[in-house]
Amino acid sequence: MRLALVTDSPADLPEAWRQHYAIQVVPATLIVDGQPFLDGIELTREEFYQRLPSLKRHPTTAAPSPLDFSIRYRAALQAGAAHVLGIFTSEKLTSIPAIARQAAAEFPGQVTVLESGSLSLGIGFQVLAAAQACAQGFSLAEILQSVQSTRRRLAVGAALDTMEYLRRGGRVPAAITSLGGLLHLRPVVELREGVVRLLGAARTTAAASQHLLQFLRNQGNLERLAILHTNSPQRAADFLDACRRAGLPLPAGEIPLVNVTTVIGAHVGPNGVGFAAIRAQN
Repeated sequence: MRLALVTDSPADLPEAWRQHYAIQVVPATLIVDGQPFLDGIELTREEFYQRLPSLKRHPTTAAPSPLDFSIRYRAALQAGAAHVLGIFTSEKLTSIPAIARQAAAEFPGQVTVLESGSLSLGIGFQVLAAAQACAQGFSLAEILQSVQSTRRRLAVGAALDTMEYLRRGGRVPAAITSLGGLLHLRPVVELREGVVRLLGAARTTAAASQHLLQFLRNQGNLERLAILHTNSPQRAADFLDACRRAGLPLPAGEIPLVNVTTVIGAHVGPNGVGFAAIRAQN
């Protein structure tokens, strides 16, 4: 079917995917020292992460307005799309899906809104699954099944340099944040269905990366993999090299290294590394 795809900037979609599948991206807003910036447009990721440790006030984020979504829905339908599918950040982490649904009410029966339960390429891989299923001529029901299959097989993990930014943003329970802050440990976390879960903590960056590597190993054979980082490209490259040296069953083809977008980085801080992976189907 002629399907239009819409997502949000926290999906971290590589530009090549956006262009190839004509995916519309609605930017969230990052607020730095009282000044708003459209995520991914008005402030580079590199500049933001360089400024982050010295900011006097913790950056905040804001969701797009209903109008931001309805403009894109209407444009897609007027351009000839039979239906619009929106896949967005976890509703446990943001109001974006609720606002996207509010806008969709203007177009009854023409727009479907899904929340991904995830962030970064955890969203992006679900959008990619929809785009590829659409390119193969699948029906809407089949496309939704492909997205749900991808979501069931998703794993997202990260080794952070500090829990301080999660603490400031109030994104994880106090019992977890106090562990990282009090003992100056480097937390290793999993994001599952919008909930951050502590997998462990290490005293050194190298040990945290090894813990993350073991978590990735536990996923088994992989269909897709992206290495995520918060302005730490060398740490990301080193982690991917470690995966290869360890003989992990990595997917064929290019494995992207993605510098995580600013509205996520504001909550996790710089110098972290992580991954988004889709387990192979049995």
